[in-house]
Amino acid sequence: MEELITRVTQKTGLDQATARKAIGIILGYLQKEGPQNEVNQLVAALPGAQDAIEESKTGAGGGLMGMVGSMGGGVMALGGQLMGAGVSMGQMQPLGKELFAYGREKAGEDVMGPIVGSIPGLSQFV
Repeated sequence: MEELITRVTQKTGLDQATARKAIGIILGYLQKEGPQNEVNQLVAALPGAQDAIEESKTGAGGGLMGMVGSMGGGVMALGGQLMGAGVSMGQMQPLGKELFAYGREKAGEDVMGPIVGSIPGLSQFV
């Protein structure tokens, strides 16, 4: 997980704590919305991923964007949660691209492909 956090901070300019929370939010979203088998394989391939998911659930992001993120569904809700955690719109795409590139390295395209393909709108961020 530390390698992924370092890569995300380098690509996005986020601090380590925000990067970890954002990764946890995205992985938690994938657990909720994606194909269970593949998402479970991805989480298993990323040591510390489940811990990051659990940590991201506490204090899910405050303010208006946090509320927007918890109200709706889909990728828009994910964006709201990320904004509530301190990720700007301009940082979301590089964050997603780096997370999914890392997932492909660790879990393989046969795991990542079905995840991206199963969630409408996700492909624009990865």
